[in-house]
Amino acid sequence: MSGRIVRLLAAASVAGAAHAALNTALLRRPPAAPPPVDRPVTVVLPVRDEVGQVGACLAAVLDQRGVPGLRVVVVDDGSTDGTREAVLAFADDRVTLVEAGAPPPGWLGKPHACAVGAARADDGVLVFVDADVRLWPDAVAAAVAVLDAHDLDLVSPWPRPLTGSLAERLVQPLSPWLWATTLPVRLAECSPRPSLAAANGQFLVVRTAAYRRAGGHAAVAGEVLEDLALLRAVKRAGGRGGPVDGSRLAACRMYDGWPALRDGYTKSLWATVGSPAGTLAAAAALTAVGVVPALAALRGSRAGLLGYAAGVAGRAVVAVRTGSRPWPDALAHPVSLLVLDALVVRSVRGHRRGTLTWRGRTLPAPGTPGPTTMGR
Repeated sequence: MSGRIVRLLAAASVAGAAHAALNTALLRRPPAAPPPVDRPVTVVLPVRDEVGQVGACLAAVLDQRGVPGLRVVVVDDGSTDGTREAVLAFADDRVTLVEAGAPPPGWLGKPHACAVGAARADDGVLVFVDADVRLWPDAVAAAVAVLDAHDLDLVSPWPRPLTGSLAERLVQPLSPWLWATTLPVRLAECSPRPSLAAANGQFLVVRTAAYRRAGGHAAVAGEVLEDLALLRAVKRAGGRGGPVDGSRLAACRMYDGWPALRDGYTKSLWATVGSPAGTLAAAAALTAVGVVPALAALRGSRAGLLGYAAGVAGRAVVAVRTGSRPWPDALAHPVSLLVLDALVVRSVRGHRRGTLTWRGRTLPAPGTPGPTTMGR
C-alpha cells in the first residue's frame, strides 16, 4: 500500500481520536446529588429466561432514591426457567408482573414486551431497563435530572460495560467508542435527523408524552435494534435526545463469554447502519482507518505509527470516560476491529440466509413479513 494512502488513513485516525476526545468532553453528565423526581416514574423490565439476573436487577430498581412515584412493571416474555417465581418473591406493592403474550404479526418479542409494559405507565417518565443491568441508587433520579436540565425528551445513559473474558474486553468497549468517534453528540442531540442518533436499550429514560407522541414501541415493532429505532422515532416526532454518561449510574455485563457475545452480536450487527450493505461498508472503512496504519507501522512507517497511536489514544479516552478498562486493552484496538469484522460478516451472512436465531427463536429472513418473536 502506498505511503500516501497510509498517510491519509493515519490522518483520519488522528481526526477520529480528536473527535472522540471532544465528544467525551461534551457528553452530558448527571448530577452527583439529583433532586427528587416530582412526577410518576414507571420502570419497564422486559424479561425472558432471566432467573439468574432478574432478582438483583429488580432489587436495584426498588432501591432507587428520590423517586417517590416509582412503579415497576415486569413483563415476562414466555420464560420457562423460574423467572416468574423470582419476581413473585418480591413482596412489594410497587411491582406488577404481567405476561407479554404472543406478539402480533410484525412484532419482535422485546419491542412487544416493552409496549405491553409501557401501556400500564402513568403520565410522567418511562424507564426501560434490561435484566442484566445494575442501577446505582440515584440512577433514575439523576437521569431524569438530565432530561429536565437540558429540556430533552429521551436520554440513554450508557452503562459502564463490565467484561470478564478476553473476547468481551476486545469487543464490548467498541460500542461507546463507535458513537464517540463518529457521532457529533451535541449536534445529534438537537438535530431532527434520525440518522444522527445513538442509544442503548439497556437503560433508556423517556418522557411518557414524547414516547406516546412518537408512537411508542409500535413504531419500532419489527426493529432488531429497537433502542436506536425508538430514539429515531422520537426525533421524527419533534423530540430531542441521545446518549449521556451513565458510567456512574449503572453497569452491565451484556454477554458472558465468547459464545454468548458471538451469538448476541450476530443477531443484530447487520442492521447497525440500516442495511447489510451499509454495515459492511462501515466496517470496511473502520478497518481501513484502524488496522492499515498499524500494519504499516510494523513495516517501519512513521505515518502508520502515528495512526496506530491515535487509534489507541481515542479508544483509551473513550474507555476512561465511559468506565471501560483503558489499559492495556486499548493497545489491541486493531485486533478488536478485526474481531468486529468477523462478527459483521457472520451477521450479514446469517441475515441473508435467514438462519439467525436468538434464545431459541428464529429471526425472519430478508423480504419476509415481520417476525413474531425475539428476546434480547
